[in-house]
Amino acid sequence: MATALKVVPPEESVTKFVARKHKMLINGKWVDSASGKRFPTYNPATGEVLAEVAEGDREDIDRAVEAARNAFENGPWPRLTASERGRLIWKLADLIEENLEEFAELESLDNGKPLKIARVADVPMAVDLFRYMAGWATKIEGNTIPISVPYTPGVKYLAYTLREPVGVVGQIIPWNFPLLMAAWKLGPALTAGNTVILKPAEQTPLSALRLGELIAEAGFPDGVVNIVPGYGETAGAALAAHPGVDKVAFTGSTEVGKLIVQAAAGNLKKVSLELGGKSPSVVFADSDLDTAIKEASSAIFFNHGQCCCAGSRLFVESKAFDKVVDGVAKTAEKIKLGPGFEPSTEMGPLVSKEQLDRVCGYLESGFAEGAKAVTGGTKAGDRGYFVKPTVLVNTNDRMKVVREEIFGPVVTVLPFNDTAELVPRANNTEYGLAAGIWTKDIRKAHQVAAQLRAGTVWINCYNIFDAALPFGGYKQSGWGREMGHEVLEQYTEVKAVCTAI
Repeated sequence: MATALKVVPPEESVTKFVARKHKMLINGKWVDSASGKRFPTYNPATGEVLAEVAEGDREDIDRAVEAARNAFENGPWPRLTASERGRLIWKLADLIEENLEEFAELESLDNGKPLKIARVADVPMAVDLFRYMAGWATKIEGNTIPISVPYTPGVKYLAYTLREPVGVVGQIIPWNFPLLMAAWKLGPALTAGNTVILKPAEQTPLSALRLGELIAEAGFPDGVVNIVPGYGETAGAALAAHPGVDKVAFTGSTEVGKLIVQAAAGNLKKVSLELGGKSPSVVFADSDLDTAIKEASSAIFFNHGQCCCAGSRLFVESKAFDKVVDGVAKTAEKIKLGPGFEPSTEMGPLVSKEQLDRVCGYLESGFAEGAKAVTGGTKAGDRGYFVKPTVLVNTNDRMKVVREEIFGPVVTVLPFNDTAELVPRANNTEYGLAAGIWTKDIRKAHQVAAQLRAGTVWINCYNIFDAALPFGGYKQSGWGREMGHEVLEQYTEVKAVCTAI
């Protein structure tokens, strides 16, 4: 990586937006925090302050919850038809698409990811999610149930169910895909008729704030979506514990997810969680090894390894071990590190100094336990938060780098001899978010997929997402599902109605 980092300047509209005095959106108005406090967000490619944002706290959450409650119970939102809700959500998708370049540049600046990736993945997928959910607005249905009641002979009943919105929803999103995670949360909640308080990650609040402007432009009533930036331990904790919130949805680490559950216990609010992972990628010797090497490398190095479903434990059948290790290492060595705005960049910086220190700390732990870096293993450059893509061997299932989520571009490669050995080792983790399998034997692929304890299993591919495909985890990788029609269960209540006829 070059010592001097060349940063291509963003568009004028993005520069002007970043330079603003950023406020929070409460009840349709952009307001300062009650305390007047502000916090900085940093450019991870340089470590310099990028923007300053209003710092939300308990009082701001109180105001936002009050606005959301009033919008849910008394405003025009509950009187809209399902079709009208769907058209608003579709309009929001159109506006995001019209401003695709601006959102891509904001994501690259605030998060560090390559601009070319944000253009083709993050923003288009957010647009697609909103459009998919807009279509569901008119298809949330109950059903009629023929019932037989033995203790009322001769009496007939009409019994049916209604699906109704949960109410006021608190949503706390992470920094790795800021706009896309906002879409994953907002889309189904709004489709079902809920009102929302969205708390973006303090590291990456800018695209959520810009999204708030488009929500107003699309014509959503005041108070339906409120956006309160702030720190997790203050604004996030207040939102999770608030007695006026009916449900909280969180994406982030398993450690914080457990705190969310504890905070939600006060009024037994509903909780959905999309948490951490330590996903196994499995390469069998009978696979197309060139494809497997390419895809397994992408499984860990995509988005700088900052993916909850990253294929960070690479299991390779022993007779193909050396070839796969060599191939993944050579792929890692060719990855061009640099600022997200540099056209040749293939991997940007980690999101923050805290994340840089975390990943480097895990590398030190791995080396202390005997792991060896075939390539990478160190910080890169003297500016920004860059880590070299790293391939670790001489690892075993007991090592910290193998057991714990690193959330960086670090893969541990472990040999296995047969399926009977593989499956227990792959499942030997507290997580269960995703897994990948590469083999030409489709029968074996499906047999192994059925045995893996993971919410998503990719066969001969990895990181394939679609708005129609549910995503979520087993075990400590979370509760509930994002996307697909399954997500609507997280944002609706079922009411049974029975009448004598």
